[in-house]
Formats: sequence, structure tokens, C-alpha cells
Amino acid sequence: MIRSLYTGTTGMNAQQLNIDVIANNLANVSTTGFKRSIPSFQDLLYETIKVPGSQTSSDTQTPTGILVGMGVSTGAVEKIFSQGPLTQTDNPLDVAIQGSGFFQIQLPNGNTAYTRAGNFQTDSNGRVTTPDGYLLLPAITIPQGANQITVSNTGIVSAILAGETASTQLGTIQLATFINSPGLAAAGNNLFLETDASGTASTGNPGDNGYGTLAQTFLEGSNVNIVQEMANMITAQRAYEINSKTITTSNEMMQTTNALIT
Repeated sequence: MIRSLYTGTTGMNAQQLNIDVIANNLANVSTTGFKRSIPSFQDLLYETIKVPGSQTSSDTQTPTGILVGMGVSTGAVEKIFSQGPLTQTDNPLDVAIQGSGFFQIQLPNGNTAYTRAGNFQTDSNGRVTTPDGYLLLPAITIPQGANQITVSNTGIVSAILAGETASTQLGTIQLATFINSPGLAAAGNNLFLETDASGTASTGNPGDNGYGTLAQTFLEGSNVNIVQEMANMITAQRAYEINSKTITTSNEMMQTTNALIT
């Protein structure tokens, strides 16, 4: 009965984490380029009371054994990089990725981060940045007075400069892909960081083999499905309750045993 007390505790802890993940998903249901997370769980070690296949006589053995589990633990919390819905904004610097790939962003420390959020702006020097002022890579500068900014589905950025009538190419947006995107580390601010698990970034132009295309004046929304998250939350809540019930039942059984002794 003491074993069941601790086993129930592991179940409650696991479902609490499950609720934490679901809460974060729901909190970011309107976050541009957000990717939902899902936890995965695994059973803990087992206490072996009888070894499977142990000898019961000189020519017989047990077909099964007695192994009692110690509960559950969290194996991973994985990001799901499925495509989010596209919403039209009519802002020429809003760009969505259709398919695989990440925008490359230069952090203040010089490192490169990656994002699916294409809600870009310009700083005082005309450089294209994230809302936090981090530079888009490769760097693209839009001169003062430029108008009719266009971003092709292959990443070519053009504009009509002041005093001109023909369009001028300003640069090309490149995308990065990873062998194992779920291995990226979420850093907040819609940014991801490369890790040993994700592998190194491979860069290329939008539309190339293995890279998605771009859609100007669109933003990719969160891939969180509210109905699915609500169903997951109800399931987690019921699992939490039933694990707490095992602790209560174990306690009542111990009280009964103690009453017999006294």
C-alpha cells in the first residue's frame, strides 16, 4: 500500500505537467507562428517479485512473472511543427511560410535564432527586423521613400525607390531547415535556437527542394486547436482525479489495517 501512495503521486505530478503544457498552448492560441507542444510519458522502473520464466520444477517454468510498476514520468515535451492557418493582413512586411523552413534572425549577441513568425518591421535605418528589433538574415534594408514593397514567393524583396518608376531588387529572404525540427529549443519571443538534437541549419531559397514558399501580406497563425486542447484538458483533469483517488484509497486501506492491529 505504501508503494501505491508514491505511484499515485507520480501520476498526479505527470498530469499537472500535462495541464501546464495545455495551458501554455491555450495561452498562445493567438500568437503568430506559435507551435503547440505535447507531452509524452513513460512508465518507471518495476519491482520484480517473480522473474518471468523462472523454474517451477525441473521441466516447467512460469509463463509470466510478477512485476509491479512504480508509476509514470515525463519522457519529453515535443513541439509540433504542423502548418498553422494563414491570415491576410495587407501589411507588405507581413510574410508567411507555406511549407518547411524558418526565418533566420540575428540576436544581439550575434547568434542566429529561427522563427516562423513573419510579422516584420523596419528600424530607424530601414533594416527589416522582428518586433523586438532583431535583424532578419540575410540583412535587407528598405531605403527611405521606397514604396510598393513586394516579396515574391521565392523570397525576392523589391521596391520602387523614390524618384524611380522601375522596381529595384533589395535582397532575398532565405529559409533554414533542420533534420529534426522538434529538437530546437524554444527561447520565447517566437524564437527557436539550434541544439545538438536539431542538427545544424541548412539554408536555401524559398521554393527550392525541401523549402517552403512565402506569402506576402499573410501571417501564419498558431497551430493550436482549441477543441482538441479542451478535450485534452478534460482527460488530464480526470486522470489527475483518479490518481488522487488511488492515494485516498491507499490511505483508507492503511487505516483499516491499523484498526485491525490496535
